[in-house]
Amino acid sequence: METPAARPKNRIVIDPITRLEGHGKIDIFLDDLGNVEKAWYQIPELRGFEVFSLGRPAEDMPQITSRICGVCPTAHHMAATKALDDLYDIEPPPTAIKLRRLIYNAFMLEDHALHVYILGGPDFIVGPDAPKEHRNVLGVIGKVGLETGKRVIAMRRQLRELISHLGGKVIHPVFGLPGGVAKGLAVEELPRFREVAKEGLEFARFTLQVFKDIVLKNDNYVKLIASDTFTHRTYYMGQVDTNNLVDFYDGTIRVVAPDGKEYAKFAPQNYLDYIAEHVEPWSYVKFCYLKPLGWNGFVEGGNSSVYSVAPLARLNASDGMATPEAQEAREEFYEVLGGRPVHHTLANHWARVIEMIQAAESMNELLADPEITGPCIRSIPTSKPNVGVGIVEAPRGTLFHHYETNEQGLLTKVNLIVATQNNSARIAMSVDKAAKGLIHHGQVNDGLLNMIEMAFRAYDPCNACATHALPGQMPLLINLHDHQGALIKKISR
Repeated sequence: METPAARPKNRIVIDPITRLEGHGKIDIFLDDLGNVEKAWYQIPELRGFEVFSLGRPAEDMPQITSRICGVCPTAHHMAATKALDDLYDIEPPPTAIKLRRLIYNAFMLEDHALHVYILGGPDFIVGPDAPKEHRNVLGVIGKVGLETGKRVIAMRRQLRELISHLGGKVIHPVFGLPGGVAKGLAVEELPRFREVAKEGLEFARFTLQVFKDIVLKNDNYVKLIASDTFTHRTYYMGQVDTNNLVDFYDGTIRVVAPDGKEYAKFAPQNYLDYIAEHVEPWSYVKFCYLKPLGWNGFVEGGNSSVYSVAPLARLNASDGMATPEAQEAREEFYEVLGGRPVHHTLANHWARVIEMIQAAESMNELLADPEITGPCIRSIPTSKPNVGVGIVEAPRGTLFHHYETNEQGLLTKVNLIVATQNNSARIAMSVDKAAKGLIHHGQVNDGLLNMIEMAFRAYDPCNACATHALPGQMPLLINLHDHQGALIKKISR
């Protein structure tokens, strides 16, 4: 694939892209007729966590990696904690596992609500071609009403308070330990937790109804979701339990082919047999693909080795949801969209709301379990460390943490494959296809450019999490301009 520098100058640039975590831009190059020749989704930032973690004690990783991102610290914290369990070959007691699941489901519900109402939601609630000053949380509140806006903010605050109560703090939790957790749940605290969980389920139900009323009852939105412009036939990956039901916290990794048939199923420790990374010169994101199929480029269909993670992928890769109301919503999802698998990128938004219901139902189930307040919350590791792999389903998709240490527990290797990295090839394809499907004869307006951004926004990408460099350092390019904007010097490393 050519680099953007090799392309003609007839271009449109969306810089910065908006309503996501991290930084990025879209470069769109037009041919002589004003149609799109190529659109590039470029991520210019770098995070070198895999490199500067080396030599540190492995036990520090749940705190170090939660600093990668302020939006999804709980995902990194939990994946790192599970990697430590594996590293020290220790099984946490049942109460500790249930407490971890409780915190993680609260996080999933809260984080999905963030995207539905604040990041991705404005495109549907306010409208994709609404004035850009309205495509934000204030525009959403203006559309759904102040009371609904207050409800969203209050619900997210209550869920974050639960996470803080057990985890110490919501942004950088100090909850997970190898073999268990740092704090248990007292019996007298149960009523408050149960009240929030009950409200969380009502909130998830309400959000599903909002989606049905605003999106599914709008024929133009349904046509947009099902349009070829936002459709890719790729592989899908997600974590499932022993019954092949969606599991955010633990399980095996299942991959289905574009036709929906199972392609592979593997334990977390075997992920390197199935996942490889491809590097392009125009982005700091590495592009994951299915290793047994080889890198076949940014293509879909039978010749593709590209796969997707995130809510839509989890639904496609599983045989069902793990809770009854979420399963009922999943059945309606596939009935309306024509059966499994669904290949429509924008359907991620609907799948995300279905997962909110499962997260809320799971919280209520866990808090009804007497073992949740049990006194035994940690098993002390006694084995020498060696290799550990921990996987969770982050809101944005499957997240891999892989650590190797010496006998003193100091890190000698760190490999992080984050959800957005798993999605990166499909995101690049989605942006390119959307641009080609929407721009014709050079006719462009702000609403149309926002619809191109919707192609990446559906994945809820976290570019700060996804950017790593193979040598651990980034090339540096500085352009010096005079006061009139003319380029006078380039400095590069």
